[in-house]
Amino acid sequence: MSLTRILLADDHTLVRAGLRSLVEGFDGFEVVAEAGEGREAVRLSRLLEPDIALIDISMPGLNGLDATTLIIRDAPKTRVIILSMHSTENYVLEALRIGAVGYVIKDAAVEELEQALRAIDRGERWLSPAVSHHLLDEYLRMIRGQSVTTSGLKLLTRRQREILQLIAEGYSTRDIAERLSISIKTAESHRAQVMERLDIHDIAGLTRFAIRVGLISPELLSNIKK
Repeated sequence: MSLTRILLADDHTLVRAGLRSLVEGFDGFEVVAEAGEGREAVRLSRLLEPDIALIDISMPGLNGLDATTLIIRDAPKTRVIILSMHSTENYVLEALRIGAVGYVIKDAAVEELEQALRAIDRGERWLSPAVSHHLLDEYLRMIRGQSVTTSGLKLLTRRQREILQLIAEGYSTRDIAERLSISIKTAESHRAQVMERLDIHDIAGLTRFAIRVGLISPELLSNIKK
């Protein structure tokens, strides 16, 4: 019987090691590749076309949500499960909207990860019970007229989110242009559009916003700046 091939993407080496150990302890699964950042996850997905990709949301260079969009576009046979510390409505709905078929909270029990992998392997979808409960709570608040404010990320295109993340990670306009293979003028235009759409007009404000909505983590930012 052939094994289900798994790609792991998380920027923490020890987390990936733990995930590899867990996944390879489940009958019928094997880890074929690991990635420490979003662009590498996309590249490996294109190259290897794994059956399932476990993708963390907060990764340097390219966050997990935007990496998922590219993986689904370029490796359509790969099914994506989002791994996240966040169970809020905005993250879950955005993950499902872009095509992820599973959403697992990082503090879930080991058994839940196996259940998620087996469900996705059968062609089903999977949401952590904590996520399902949270979505139900949000829905009840909504119908009672107590809906929470939606994330400002919805105002941005995928490219604009990418620009925002790189700005928050400390890259200059020239660096961003080089990383994305675009002109400096185009990078400047994207940055201006991000500031206009979010009504935030300084780098510090953009950085705080990116942290607040979970596009990058404070821990990741501190590591980048060291």
